[in-house]
Amino acid sequence: MTTPQAPQTLPDGRPVPLLTGPELPMLESWLDFHRSTLELKCRGLDDEQVRLAPAEPSPLTLLGLVQHLAEVERNWFQRVLGGLDVPLVFGDETGAGYALDPGRGLEEALGVWRQEIAHGRELLAGRSLEDTGRITDGPMTGAEVSVRWILIHLIEEYARHNGHADILRERIDGTTGV
Repeated sequence: MTTPQAPQTLPDGRPVPLLTGPELPMLESWLDFHRSTLELKCRGLDDEQVRLAPAEPSPLTLLGLVQHLAEVERNWFQRVLGGLDVPLVFGDETGAGYALDPGRGLEEALGVWRQEIAHGRELLAGRSLEDTGRITDGPMTGAEVSVRWILIHLIEEYARHNGHADILRERIDGTTGV
């Protein structure tokens, strides 16, 4: 008797993370799942809706989350892993990416975010979990971190922010789900 295979994608289009296999592809598949979840939380909303900060007193918005995670992608893959000296994605003086520009809508922010993901994939290609990079700023400046640590951290970062996105989306239009 053969073991049934899990579906490659969920009904909402998100990729199913690997259930078995080597660690690196499994971590990458979980990161892709969480990236897709963020995009799903924004699906079907207009620029006005993704700018709403409906969980007072927080100013957090879905658009701000997309921008923030573009900054996160650039930081961990280009700066830390790749050792590249690249500017902030959105020029937000805090570096967090949450500040909203009246001229930047969701499609532009998602496009930039997707580009940062693509750059990250390029820099990750061919590396092992034991390869390292150096943290470039903050309280851990100069600390060496492995690819494994970076991927686990990014999975955690996305999972946490996807929880925020769940709350924001539900408050905007009542949509719930994983």
